[in-house]
Amino acid sequence: MVKKEIEIEVYGAEQVCASCVNLPSSKDTCEWLEAALTRKFPEQNFKISYIDMFNPPENIKQKSFVAKMIEEDLFYPLVIIEDEIVAEGNVRLKKVVEVMGKYGYKA
Repeated sequence: MVKKEIEIEVYGAEQVCASCVNLPSSKDTCEWLEAALTRKFPEQNFKISYIDMFNPPENIKQKSFVAKMIEEDLFYPLVIIEDEIVAEGNVRLKKVVEVMGKYGYKA
């Protein structure tokens, strides 16, 4: 079984990234990812949250990461698992599943 409940953060904005034309919004990506991972890992808990880069919460870590995203011109949505950037722009489920496997999640 899973040793630790991981935290998945999806950073982005309501508006689609200019370089990501024809891709879903960050919020849509977060909802899709949550649904897909819940089906892929039934009865295995994880936390997933959406962070709006133009209106971040008061959490210092999240605010500083948003600043880094803007400064470094990173593509969004940006998916982070346990402080590791897993996907940027076009999110691939396979990569997210692979990283979750490193934390003991089993499909």
